[in-house]
Amino acid sequence: MRMYTKTAPLAGAVLFCLPPPITHHVITPEVTMRAIIFANGEFSHPGRVRALLRPDDLVIAADGGTRHALDAGATPDVVIGDLDSISPDERARVEVAGSQVIRFSPRKDETDLELALLHAARAGATEIVVLAALGGRLDQTIANLLLLALPELEGLDARIVEGPQMAFLIRAGRAGDDAVRIEGQPGDTLSLIPLGGDAVGVTAEGVEWPLHEDTLRFGPARGVSNVLTGDRARVGLRQGLLLCVVRREGKVDSRQ
Repeated sequence: MRMYTKTAPLAGAVLFCLPPPITHHVITPEVTMRAIIFANGEFSHPGRVRALLRPDDLVIAADGGTRHALDAGATPDVVIGDLDSISPDERARVEVAGSQVIRFSPRKDETDLELALLHAARAGATEIVVLAALGGRLDQTIANLLLLALPELEGLDARIVEGPQMAFLIRAGRAGDDAVRIEGQPGDTLSLIPLGGDAVGVTAEGVEWPLHEDTLRFGPARGVSNVLTGDRARVGLRQGLLLCVVRREGKVDSRQ
């Protein structure tokens, strides 16, 4: 990231939060890189993001997400997309600042956010946090969530974050010692939503309604609105694909 400035959090507010990485029992790579991607969805509280950005983040703006990055006090390292949603002034600002601008034809198969995700993966990011990916057009919101299933993101910690909520995928084979550990606090909401078919062999520990080798059917909403009973939950999956949505309830410490 080129630059950023810090602002004090709003007193008593539920703050925007970049949750800690999703953890599991694997060997941690010696070198890690966090990519922050600004998409072009709704972005209501740029001031709350500012203090959470790190100087060593790789900041990528997906086309119109450039505006959100600049509003948050961050000059993108990379601006990518067909650039139909970026103003001449915004483009001039990032070019003067030295941002890499990668322009694609509007007649492309990928969305701008998809291009940004692929760029982050190819750049070596081990953690990817996507901001401003929700709201506005329903088709774009659904497509953005489904982009988490890109094969290029397998094995990476990729999340969509919106205020106190985050969404990520749990892929098949994450059972037993390789189950996903989710950090939180008692009362946080945890929803498990099957994608593309039934999720088989689902376990959920540390929640009000535990699951033990259960099957969550594609369609019914059985896995929605479970609740953490402590500061950590574990979710395992033998077959299928789960969209996991965690919502932090109550006040969030902006220092996290």
